[in-house]
Amino acid sequence: MLRSRPVHFTSRLDSWERLLTGLGLAKTADHGSWREFDAGSGRLALHEAAPGSAEDGTTVFGVEVGDLAEFARRTNLAGEESGTVPAELVQADHGESCRITGRDGFSFLADPAARAADGTWATSPDADPGLAVVEVWFTEDPGSAAQTLRDIGARFRPFPDDDETADFAAKNGGVLMVRPAEGAPRAGLGFEYDGDLAALHGRLTEAGLQVRLTEEAFGRTLHVASPDAGPDAEGGASSAPATIWVSKR
Repeated sequence: MLRSRPVHFTSRLDSWERLLTGLGLAKTADHGSWREFDAGSGRLALHEAAPGSAEDGTTVFGVEVGDLAEFARRTNLAGEESGTVPAELVQADHGESCRITGRDGFSFLADPAARAADGTWATSPDADPGLAVVEVWFTEDPGSAAQTLRDIGARFRPFPDDDETADFAAKNGGVLMVRPAEGAPRAGLGFEYDGDLAALHGRLTEAGLQVRLTEEAFGRTLHVASPDAGPDAEGGASSAPATIWVSKR
């Protein structure tokens, strides 16, 4: 079992909830400073951050798995052949987890997933089935990052280009991407939509969100104004991406 589950830190939880529900995600957990949202494919968590803090407006790469010990065993077995850094069972602030570290020093956690009411790994039936959560690993070493994602069990998706990008699907929902970038490795957040982008544009506009639709070489993309980059953003949030992208799947 493998599902995309990034965590976005923000001082604007309510604004982000409005954006996510407008996109078609369904809120499945609300513990005040921690909220979880299901897409048709993948899951996203919001974590409250202090306004202006370094983490405000940042995304942390992460996945959910069914059995931590088995996941670590399989990842380490695959890593022995590929030469990647092994998975390590750890005690995180929120409980037991598994840490995976890439050759570029980028690390992320695999947390235990909870089954749905019907006993499956399905996300909420109230979520838009056409929407998928996308998390991105930006790195100067995309080749080794892509191998790490293969080692954790992500399925490679062929992409019609010849650059260093790599796209993967998580078996139980969500998309994992690798993109070349200068500087320290970092995570990014976006969405894919297997539906009518124009209709989604209208839905978001009706919800009062600022959104524009662009035509690009690789397809159509929606750009929704990020709550973290508002005119009154301060400190850490001021450097957050200005928009959240939704690409046509």
